[in-house]
Amino acid sequence: MALRTRKIIPYLAVLAAVFAFGLVMFGAFVRLSNAGLSCPDWPTCYGKASWPHHEQAVAAANLAFPDRPYEATKAWREQVHRMLAGTLGVLVMLLALLAARRDRLVMLAIVLSAVFAAVGVTLYLHGERTWSSGLASLAILLPTAGAFWLSERDSSKMSVLALGVIIFQAMLGMWTVTLLLKPIVVMGHLLGGMTTFGLLAYAALRCNGFGSPDNRHASLRTAVTFGIVLLACQIALGGWTSANYAALACGTDFPTCLGQWAPPTDFHQGFVLSREIGVNYEGGVLDMAARSAIQIAHRIGALVVFGYLTWLAYRLLRGGFRFGGLAVAVVLVVQVLLGISNVQFGLPLPVATLHNGGAALLLFTLLANYTRLRSWHADEAGSLA
Repeated sequence: MALRTRKIIPYLAVLAAVFAFGLVMFGAFVRLSNAGLSCPDWPTCYGKASWPHHEQAVAAANLAFPDRPYEATKAWREQVHRMLAGTLGVLVMLLALLAARRDRLVMLAIVLSAVFAAVGVTLYLHGERTWSSGLASLAILLPTAGAFWLSERDSSKMSVLALGVIIFQAMLGMWTVTLLLKPIVVMGHLLGGMTTFGLLAYAALRCNGFGSPDNRHASLRTAVTFGIVLLACQIALGGWTSANYAALACGTDFPTCLGQWAPPTDFHQGFVLSREIGVNYEGGVLDMAARSAIQIAHRIGALVVFGYLTWLAYRLLRGGFRFGGLAVAVVLVVQVLLGISNVQFGLPLPVATLHNGGAALLLFTLLANYTRLRSWHADEAGSLA
């Protein structure tokens, strides 16, 4: 049984990471096709576990939610996204249980977390919001604490931690609907998806034997770490741009904005993170000057990230990590071209979705390089597998 587990876990970790990447892409597709509020309730869709199909169900849905008429072409996207997220949650829970199988206390924390999350959703459906929030908080806290409690190596810790992040993601998904696409929540949901993918990708890399037999590359590893932090900031800026519908704030001009190098901007209003509750943010509420400020900030951030990662790719190539350096360079160039295409072609849905996927792939290339530069011992895979 132990030998079978050792063989299964590396494959399960890869499956979870690939599934998370697909979910990031599909989530971007849902958001960019303006389907984020196509199901006005959570976790059901117009009161259905799936979504209304028949004419009578559609009529009942429109009667129950007169402010949000049913749109068949959008509702399925949002609810399928939720179903896929639930499937990933089950995968990660299984991975976390196997990762923590040598520590019964952490396994108990994972099981209790799943139970609390399930009961919390049930209570939410029955209108018990306070109890639901309390149980959801416990469901997040237990695996998070368990990850730090584990004495295993970091591959196991990341697998357990990912479960806590996914449960928090579910809460962000709920708030996305109940707070009517509030920008800070939408941005947080995007970052949560990227974080989940990053944790699972890192766990998959480590438990499949990626790593260095020594610790001679500390300075290069630090450079890669800073690159990951810089990219995370840029992903957050991209999420803020999308959440505030500022992707086309500069029209289809590039590198200028609205035909100018210095158009009217309002950075103060553009970066107010906390706004009032109860406002429907679908379509955005900021004026053009504030949106232009967000778009320009995103472009400046892209320029900074491009310069740093170009230098980092060169460092990796010179340091003997040719494949890793080349991967960063290629994905970086493709990502920049996708970003420019988004502007010049008026944000076509396929290109915009690929731009989100490109950010995830760029994160993966940096994580793979970080993992390759990290000191690794022969029992690292064994700690998880």
